[in-house]
Amino acid sequence: MTTIAQIRPLAPGLHFVATPIGTARDITLRALDVLASADVIACEDTRNTRHLMELHGVKMGARRLLPYHDHNGAAMRPKLLALIADGKSVAYASDAGTPLVADPGFALARDVLAGGFLVTGAPGPSAVTAALMIAGLPTDRFMFAGFLPSTKGARQKTLAELGSIPATLVFFESAKRLLPTLREICATLGEDREIAVCRELTKKFEEVRRGPAADVLEHYIAVPPKGEVVLLIDRNRSEPTAEDMNAALSTALADMSVKDAAKRVADDLGLARRDVYQAALAMAKK
Repeated sequence: MTTIAQIRPLAPGLHFVATPIGTARDITLRALDVLASADVIACEDTRNTRHLMELHGVKMGARRLLPYHDHNGAAMRPKLLALIADGKSVAYASDAGTPLVADPGFALARDVLAGGFLVTGAPGPSAVTAALMIAGLPTDRFMFAGFLPSTKGARQKTLAELGSIPATLVFFESAKRLLPTLREICATLGEDREIAVCRELTKKFEEVRRGPAADVLEHYIAVPPKGEVVLLIDRNRSEPTAEDMNAALSTALADMSVKDAAKRVADDLGLARRDVYQAALAMAKK
């Protein structure tokens, strides 16, 4: 598999490059151009990035391929900033997916921006958007919450805190922790909460398992999961109570007008705007 990348001058600065999460052909033409043109290439895993470039016919030549990851970031950032200050273009490629999404690139971007230098990116593959496309859950509003905590108590607390957010929740999860996480979703958010487990996205054994949390848990008890996992949880579809409405209005009225607060709460909870507006008026008078 070869693709001819164009070598074009790049402005000095930091150029983020999104890389495939599975299928190598998901890389963008612009990403290949950046990898072909950058003076220096930094990446999470030099072996993976070198292999990706070889697959697409992007030659390293005499350029440097520098490792940048969580373990060496503090030592590498000053070196990369010095290269940019010297007028070099530095490309940063994540191991898989979009840089800064559960990725060590954030600290690098922050320091480069603080130095007054250019930060730009070649967008492309992301496990978050790939999962949202095929999960069958609402995409009008979603929240990416990274990895769930590794301990049971912390996971339950996080699920309880985020479970009431009126949006599709998106998490990264490991296959070995998926079963305990699904059990805690059942216990904390309810066995009927709609979820989707997306495994091995864009790869040969891609799978999406959708349905009530209890049904999905039952499946993976019988068929232990493998591979990379993106877990999505639907918003709470149970009927909101008067207490739910009043609590939401109290929060919204703290920094919004009566009209705007009523509209926000009505939309978030799926209630009639007229009824919520009347409640908001009464609350504001008190």
